[in-house]
Amino acid sequence: MNLPVILSLLGMFPLMAKSEASAHGRNVQYCSINHHHEIGSIGVVVDQSSRVGKEQKIGVEMAVHDFNRESHCSKVDLHIQDSQGNSARAASAVTEIVNKKQARVIIGSLTLQEAALLWVLDKVPKHIPIISTAQMSASLPLLPSDRSLPFIGMSTDINIQMQCIAAIVGHFRWRKVIAIYEHSNSFSADTGLVAHLSDSLRAIESVVEHHMAFHPVGSEPNPKEFIEEQLRKLKGKSVKVFTVLQSSLEFAMVLFEKAKELGMLDRGYVWIVSEDVASLLDSVKPSFILEYMQGIIALKTTYSETSHSFQAFERRFRRKYRSEYPEEEKFSSPSIYALRAYDSTLAVARALQNVKGKVNSSGLVDSILSCNFDGLAGKISFKNGALLQNPVYQVVNVIGKSYRPVALWSPEFGFSKAPIEHDGMVTNSGNGLREDLGQIYWPGAELKVPKGWTLGESGKPLRIGVPANGAFHYFVNVTFEQSRNETAITGFSIQVFEAAVSRLPYHLPHVLVPHYGSYDQLVSEVRNKNLDAAVGDIGIVVDRYRIADFTQPYLETGVVMVVTVKPDVTKTRLMVLKAFALKMWILLAALSVFTGAVIWLNEHANNNPEFRGPFPQNIGAMLWFSVTILSFAQRQSIRSNLSRLVLATWLFVTVVVTTCFTAAVTSWMTVPKIEPSIVDIDYLLGTDAPVGCNNNSYIGRFLTNVLHFKPENVRRIGSISDYPEAFQRGTIKAAFLAAPHAKVFLAKYCKGYTEAGPKFKLGGFGFVFQKGSPLADDLSGAILNITLTGTTDQMEKRMLSSLNCSSSAEEDNQGPSKIGTEPFFFLFLVSGSLLVVAFVNAVARLLERHCSIFDSIQASLINRRAVRWALLLLTRCFTKFGTRNLRVPIMHRDSRI
Repeated sequence: MNLPVILSLLGMFPLMAKSEASAHGRNVQYCSINHHHEIGSIGVVVDQSSRVGKEQKIGVEMAVHDFNRESHCSKVDLHIQDSQGNSARAASAVTEIVNKKQARVIIGSLTLQEAALLWVLDKVPKHIPIISTAQMSASLPLLPSDRSLPFIGMSTDINIQMQCIAAIVGHFRWRKVIAIYEHSNSFSADTGLVAHLSDSLRAIESVVEHHMAFHPVGSEPNPKEFIEEQLRKLKGKSVKVFTVLQSSLEFAMVLFEKAKELGMLDRGYVWIVSEDVASLLDSVKPSFILEYMQGIIALKTTYSETSHSFQAFERRFRRKYRSEYPEEEKFSSPSIYALRAYDSTLAVARALQNVKGKVNSSGLVDSILSCNFDGLAGKISFKNGALLQNPVYQVVNVIGKSYRPVALWSPEFGFSKAPIEHDGMVTNSGNGLREDLGQIYWPGAELKVPKGWTLGESGKPLRIGVPANGAFHYFVNVTFEQSRNETAITGFSIQVFEAAVSRLPYHLPHVLVPHYGSYDQLVSEVRNKNLDAAVGDIGIVVDRYRIADFTQPYLETGVVMVVTVKPDVTKTRLMVLKAFALKMWILLAALSVFTGAVIWLNEHANNNPEFRGPFPQNIGAMLWFSVTILSFAQRQSIRSNLSRLVLATWLFVTVVVTTCFTAAVTSWMTVPKIEPSIVDIDYLLGTDAPVGCNNNSYIGRFLTNVLHFKPENVRRIGSISDYPEAFQRGTIKAAFLAAPHAKVFLAKYCKGYTEAGPKFKLGGFGFVFQKGSPLADDLSGAILNITLTGTTDQMEKRMLSSLNCSSSAEEDNQGPSKIGTEPFFFLFLVSGSLLVVAFVNAVARLLERHCSIFDSIQASLINRRAVRWALLLLTRCFTKFGTRNLRVPIMHRDSRI
């Protein structure tokens, strides 16, 4: 209803007051009826045609009755008006109560915007506070010029309820939801509900895919037909998670009745309803719940149902409700709406008592806001004009004729299965929404968590296209089997897809459909919804990503250049020297010279006449002897057994080293190092050389648009087996392939081809889905799972090992490694040890023969006291080894040095 109509109703259709005194009972404690004085009037506006309005009316009347009975010589009057579910009539009723009944406070389901409009238009004095029991948002402020208006909210923040719904959605990892709400009879913006839910879902990376608003049930001439028509539209959506954000009980009952008839309460669907409906489940017939509401999830504000005050209130409420509405005798349990109405009225009555009838004082608002007591619905205290205590929601699951608690949720603690103590109040719950969550019964008697979406028509398998004309059939191979009269689709990409599907937490029926067009056309078929998805070696590039969703890449890729190779003949002349490492060559030369020198010295010390001569000649004989002993070409005969042992050991080492050298050189020469015939792209561009790429591939566009090859120089190759022929004929000088394709090509044709030039990194190979498809996210997680576990690598190795060629160009380029000293360490140790022993023996014999030299050395050094101990030590050493005694003159103490 628009604003002019509302204003006309405010001025032209005043409602007749149907005020009723609410003094049910007499105050008999201290004052007689004549001594009671009235402290003020309370005006109440409710929709008495709805269940909520009926409960609020009973709750308000009980609160006034209790206050008048318990107060000392004070009473409040109560004036109730019926809004009939219309915001204009509600505004007119408020004006009537304030101006004619002199109500001091208004209690009702007015929204903040409606109350502000009444104050702005001077329909209600600005010192009259309005206590609202309607859902409100803390993020929705008053008008800029009216921030000090006395509007007090007695309901919880709607944002918190939206956060609870988002928490449920996030727990079960649903990525999209459909929001449903019934327009309230107010002229406030109900679309704010969707905005609040969207903000909450954004935090868990979910979205509101679609939302639909329904007119109030009473405003439609045939509400059942209208609701059925709208539900049919929603049934065709792929999203199957529905959230009812705002609804009257009457609308909810029609909604679920029609949803059941349309099969929208069957397996695979999810329904989450807000507090508006959940709080009134106790007033719904069990037969209706059993037939039309099985498996839904609902939110209820928790409150203490075990306290003495609540139990006493419940008994009295049932009696009064049955007496006034006998047709609803079996469903007279109070809901949160009755409790809040009772608490609101009691808070206002106590505030009126505190201000003692001061009409124009702002102290009434301050007195209401200063309330601090434990009400039936929870702690009653205020901050910034709203309840201070955040609600604790109980998540319930409708089963059978009633419901059972599933978890507790609060904005402070999230989900919990344990009791939550909140501002001194303890609330209890059953199971928590965690890994130890008890079984939830979903619509259709389903025990498994619904995935929350479908692709295509329900029950039909997904039609998944695969490229049938790919150049590399190792990834996708489409063949027709005549024996079975069916098309067989195999390949590496198909294996990866099936492995990922097996990791999904639900069954995904699908059928593979060959596509004989290009890869771009295949992606377009998915965008146009002719196919549900596409699987194969499909590169993720910008043009395709704009029109479709891709999964996580299952293979990293890029564009690489493959060319022919040429043998590196120029370097083979010196390769014999590279058989051994430099350290090995130096050690061999040193050991060879040292071996010849030690043998020569040892034979010279043993008086072998063939090893005598002047010193310069002896040095040359030593070096020559080191060479001749390797081939037994020495002229001298060896007489010492120690020399023969040293020589035999060295010859054994020489034979082993020579054998290894021969093997290394043979391997090096028979596997020559190769180099690419073309090393960079600039050469190809400068010579206008023709290049090749896969037919129907994005690489052709990449070559012309990015690398700037001329279109006439780009050759399209239809199969992997056509590339070698194209190279041989000179049709192409280089082939540009995706990295996984290049691996397959080089594994199959490992001789004569290699990679060259830079690698251009691209998006990888992935699977294609329609925009917004939740299956893309689910399969991405599954692909990541099989990648981290090594399944993808194992499948790739099996594919490459199945090819004919066992080696690769990369291995060919490496060549044999140089041999170091490590393999011969033990041989060198034994040979070196014998050389040291022989050397010491030869030196000892030479010293023994020429001991006269030591006499002259002793005579020249005897005058030095500093070396006296050394001479004495040498004398004892030579005496021990059998040398003749060295005569050392006795030094007297008075001898001069």
